[in-house]
Amino acid sequence: MTNRDDLTVRRNSQQRRIRMMMNAVKSEERAKLKGGPEAVAWVKEELCIGCDQCTIVCDDDAIEIYHTPLKSPIMNVDNNKKAKVLRDPCTGCKLCVLACPTDAIVMIDR
Repeated sequence: MTNRDDLTVRRNSQQRRIRMMMNAVKSEERAKLKGGPEAVAWVKEELCIGCDQCTIVCDDDAIEIYHTPLKSPIMNVDNNKKAKVLRDPCTGCKLCVLACPTDAIVMIDR
């Protein structure tokens, strides 16, 4: 029968293995993202939740938040924010793409 200490050791080992695999997948995804001067960030408005994470990480001040009316006739929300990327100041650094919790920001060709 397995005792508690053995289970703890096995669980910690599995956690380390899973963490290493997840980090490898994230690294591959980051490497696949195009970026640089030939690319610019673009916001999918329907996925944007207005969380402001992209504006926090953007060193170029290339993202602004604007207010827009909510498209649902059922809900009446006064403060509905969305992000918008300004093409000229955007340097294609990909920080906003990595910071977006809803994957609303993608890199496209300039």
